[in-house]
Amino acid sequence: MQSCESSGDSADDPLSRGLRRRGQPRVVVIGAGLAGLAAAKALLEQGFTDVTVLEASSRIGGRVQSVKLGHATFELGATWIHGSHGNPIYHLAEANGLLEETTDGERSVGRISLYSKNGVACYLTNHGCRIPKDVVEEFSDLYNEVYNLTQEFFRHGKPVNAESQNSVGVFTREEVRNRIRDDPDDPEATKRLKLAMIQQYLKVESCESSSHSMDEVSLSAFGEWTEIPGAHHIIPSGFMRVVELLAEGIPAHIIQLGKPVRCVHWDQASSHPWGPEIEPRGEGSHNHDTGEGSQGGEEPQGERQDEDEQWPVVVECEDCEVIPADHVIVTVSLGVLKTQHASFFRPGLPAEKVAAIHRLGIGTTDKIFLEFEEPFWGPECNSLQFVWEDEAESHTLTYPPELWYRKICGFDVLYPPERYGHVLSGWICGEEALVMEKCDDEAVAEICTEMLRQFTGNPNIPKPRRILRSAWGSNPYFRGSYSYTQVGSSGADVEKLAKPLPYTESSKTAQGSSSKQLPGHLLSSKCPEQSLEPNRGSIKPMQVLFSGEATHRKYYSTTHGALLSGQREAARLIEMYRDLFQQGT
Repeated sequence: MQSCESSGDSADDPLSRGLRRRGQPRVVVIGAGLAGLAAAKALLEQGFTDVTVLEASSRIGGRVQSVKLGHATFELGATWIHGSHGNPIYHLAEANGLLEETTDGERSVGRISLYSKNGVACYLTNHGCRIPKDVVEEFSDLYNEVYNLTQEFFRHGKPVNAESQNSVGVFTREEVRNRIRDDPDDPEATKRLKLAMIQQYLKVESCESSSHSMDEVSLSAFGEWTEIPGAHHIIPSGFMRVVELLAEGIPAHIIQLGKPVRCVHWDQASSHPWGPEIEPRGEGSHNHDTGEGSQGGEEPQGERQDEDEQWPVVVECEDCEVIPADHVIVTVSLGVLKTQHASFFRPGLPAEKVAAIHRLGIGTTDKIFLEFEEPFWGPECNSLQFVWEDEAESHTLTYPPELWYRKICGFDVLYPPERYGHVLSGWICGEEALVMEKCDDEAVAEICTEMLRQFTGNPNIPKPRRILRSAWGSNPYFRGSYSYTQVGSSGADVEKLAKPLPYTESSKTAQGSSSKQLPGHLLSSKCPEQSLEPNRGSIKPMQVLFSGEATHRKYYSTTHGALLSGQREAARLIEMYRDLFQQGT
């Protein structure tokens, strides 16, 4: 049988029963994405020495994944630095010369990120016709006016009427349709084109939000997401360079790759060390300090050598190793929490945190890169947008599995061609993206080629020489791309998701006094603080902390939100042990 192994070295602590003799708390970080690396780096810089990062996959970076093909780097995950003014990702990249080769065209300033702001978007119908530029501009102005209205419900406290169903998609679709139909100047043919364009724009918006459909995005909460001012920037050498910069200050032995976690056993001091529902597994446990295995049949224990003291948290890994800790920072995605929270935490999560996990949304946004020998698009074209004329009256963005390709909103042209070659990047989201992920490369390339031929009216477009695509929805370590506020959820749910465990009396009734000392940018997600004084009673504070993009109220779905959330949770622990580290200096 497989033996379970405890990696805890146990000793008394002179300051409190919750710390070892050397006065160093043990912190385990689950996940080596931007949030996990930022948390680990901040702790190490402040003097924490017993830090371990457990990463389930074989690489660091999480939802940042840069793939190098030939001389070009393609982003399967995060692509843009969204905004520059005060964005920590931007400042990190700028300070380390990562933006020196970013062209002016790659500094897009629109609300929707583009690979190049130069050129024009070509809107094409399924009948192979290009929609006139003036019609596109008129529709775009109208759509953006209505988009701005969607922001006002949160920002100005406007009441949401019943007809909108508190849905961004429902409100936008009906508002834009009514304005188009009421326009006395447009002929019926133009109105039909504009009505069909609504669905295309909502598909793009859904890809931006990583929702199945904008119908699922909360109208009353939509305006709380905050855009950082400044242009969107692409990192020519790859977004992974930002990840590597964060990891540079972390000793290699701290990050353990290929180390998926099965369960986080918390609140161990006030319960059976493994909880009554955990059956003994393995023939014994192993203590690194003594090198002696326990007798066969014993449970793997998370206890310290002091019989009166137990570790408050024990992390159980899939390989059967158990790692006792004082604190665990959980950075797994909202998608993983949705599918695994019931088995991932023992005891189970509080009801309000579970409810928040269920109410918040996360979807899948995938990219499909197609490389061609030669471009079939004009030099002025920066994207090919697909408008299905038969969707002018459609009220849904859901398609049967065999029509999954209809969810592809279009293909962007990667720029500059001197760097990338002749490559298009397609976008698809939602349930249809999951269907696409199940298809093989040949099938996807064939379908995309047929769509390009149909919408351009050019039957001679060759098949691409190479295809590369993402698969975030079916990846068991992510289960989606990034989060959004689903209908029925709000920023308050983000706060509940981010609140550390166990809840203390102060976290239920008031903010902890030391929250005033945390940097303002770390508190921008407005998470209620715990009492940060080490608890000398039976309940150890902040045993399980939560970070990741989905835990940042203002910047969810972004890389800077992920990084700031990791720093925020590190700051909680740094403040908690401030006196301890000051005594050691």
